[in-house]
Amino acid sequence: QLQPVESGGGMVQPGGSLRLSCAASGVAEAGYSIGWFRQAPGKKREGVACFSKTERRGYYADSVAGRFTISTDNAKSTVDLHMNSLKPEDTAVYYCAAGLCFHGLGRDYEYDYWGQGTQVTVSS
Repeated sequence: QLQPVESGGGMVQPGGSLRLSCAASGVAEAGYSIGWFRQAPGKKREGVACFSKTERRGYYADSVAGRFTISTDNAKSTVDLHMNSLKPEDTAVYYCAAGLCFHGLGRDYEYDYWGQGTQVTVSS
């Protein structure tokens, strides 16, 4: 059973940075890619970024492009989301998930395994 586990959430001031990590052993071997999603109170869950296992590249939502970077840490077997220039509207619970990332972010129904989520709060 694949079980992604997120870490690294917290509170930061606007303009600050955070790094989220997703540990998901066995994901690559099972043929999955890792994606990051977020859900703010009262809003639908939305895709943020994903790293395509097959294409070896990241994809980003327009709202975070240029501010967020997704990368893999092979030594730690994690997929990290580096978040810079954070805005209050980035406040949400962030989830990592294992699924399909190919030629784009993909929709949440294309991801089969989900972590429990980690809270990110951007506030002064």
